[in-house]
Amino acid sequence: MPRIYPSLLVSSLFFCLSIVAQTKKSGPIINDFGHVWEIGSPDYATDTSKEFKAVFDIMHSPDDHNVLNSTMETAARFLNMHAQSGVPAEQLKIALVVHNEASKDIITNEAYRKRYGTKNPNYELVKALLDAGGQIIFCGQSSLSRDFPKEVLIDGVQISLSAMTTLIQLQDENYTLIKF
Repeated sequence: MPRIYPSLLVSSLFFCLSIVAQTKKSGPIINDFGHVWEIGSPDYATDTSKEFKAVFDIMHSPDDHNVLNSTMETAARFLNMHAQSGVPAEQLKIALVVHNEASKDIITNEAYRKRYGTKNPNYELVKALLDAGGQIIFCGQSSLSRDFPKEVLIDGVQISLSAMTTLIQLQDENYTLIKF
C-alpha cells in the first residue's frame, strides 16, 4: 500500500482550491459575454479615475457561421475587466468599427438565417454592446461591396463613409486603437 504524505495532500488540496477560486467571470456591464480573470494585485495599477476610450478594428470573422466573433467579444472583455477593477462604467467608452469579413456579424437573425441557414451567433453580443452605450459603426464601403444594406443591420448599428475614415475620426477624438 502506498504511503500518504499529509503535507502533500494538504498542498494538493490548496492548489485545487486556488484553481477553483480563479475562474473567469463576466459582468458587471456585459453579463453573458466578456469573461475575464481577476488580477488581484497587479504591479502596474489601473488608474480608476481615467476615462478609457477604445476603438476596436473588427475586420475578421470565423469561417464557421455558428461561431461567435471573438474579436468583437474583446470589447465586452474590455468593459467588464475595467468595471471589475473599479473603473466606473461612465468612464468607459467603446466603439467597434466593423468591415471586411466581419460585415456579416452585425446583421439581423433573419438576414443571417436567409444567407447562412442559421441565426447570427453575434446578435446578442452586438445588442449587449449597444445597450451598454457602445457604438458599432459599419464601413459604408463594406456595406455596398458585401451587399449588407442598412435594412439588414441590427438596430443601432451606424453606417459611415468608410472604416478608414471612422478610425481616423475616433482616434482624433482620443479613442485608442485596439487591433488584434
